[in-house]
Amino acid sequence: MLRLVLPKGSLEKATFDLFAEADLTVRRDSSVTYKATVADPRIDSVRILRPQEIPTYVADGLFDIGICGRDWVEETSSDVVSLGELAYSKATSNPIRVVLAVPGDSDYQSAEDLPHGVKVSSEYPILTARYFERKGIDADIRLSYGATEAKVPDIVDVVVDITETGSALRAAGLRIIDTILVSYTEVVAHHAAYEDPVKRHAMEQLMILLQGVLEARGKVLVKLNVDTERLDAVISKLPAMKTPTVNELYGGRGYAVETVVPKSDINILIPELSEAGATDIIELPLSKIVH
Repeated sequence: MLRLVLPKGSLEKATFDLFAEADLTVRRDSSVTYKATVADPRIDSVRILRPQEIPTYVADGLFDIGICGRDWVEETSSDVVSLGELAYSKATSNPIRVVLAVPGDSDYQSAEDLPHGVKVSSEYPILTARYFERKGIDADIRLSYGATEAKVPDIVDVVVDITETGSALRAAGLRIIDTILVSYTEVVAHHAAYEDPVKRHAMEQLMILLQGVLEARGKVLVKLNVDTERLDAVISKLPAMKTPTVNELYGGRGYAVETVVPKSDINILIPELSEAGATDIIELPLSKIVH
């Protein structure tokens, strides 16, 4: 039904891991194969391409749905439908940022300090040109094919580059002076495919599964039993998503309680629950949470 295109490169592993956790495992013959399959009736075919190309191909109708960064949608000015953001990037759940960076010892504190004719290296020449046009600066923009941060100060004066944590820029001795774009991983669709009720329904179902996995990451389900007289003390320890589920045990011998909590808190929480009177405490992993 749906022709799906997934990103190769920095987002590849994180995307494949997400699909696997959503029980939509991407299968291919080898890591260099550009065609793949997903054993799901809603997905007819899968291609794996550079994220720079994905928005354009989806806009042109070569694919019904694709995953890429908002940065490449903006850079290519692609007319696509956004189905929503997915909170993951190469290494974290944070978005990437397209930033303007200068040498660490530079006197430049903002873009407005840059002179006309400033030499700029970037993999985003169109985004960069728009940015400097808005700032009223006549910049000499040079397309970068990678290792952008290594070109300052010998080749160019400043760079427009992406960063997830800022560590690579700092390691190169650069300092960020402005953020041009905050870019989330995004699911985009072709307009005609989205207007097809059957395809749109399939897209929406896939989004529920993918977002459900992301919502469940870093969380666990805690289940426990507690006597009636200690229920309030135990409930006060639980950081519930909304309110914990509480059910009376057979024979009125207390209550069964369950709730979702951050995995990072669990080793502190379990002893506290036990001290408050909880028994039979069980920690369970979560695959998906759908609100």
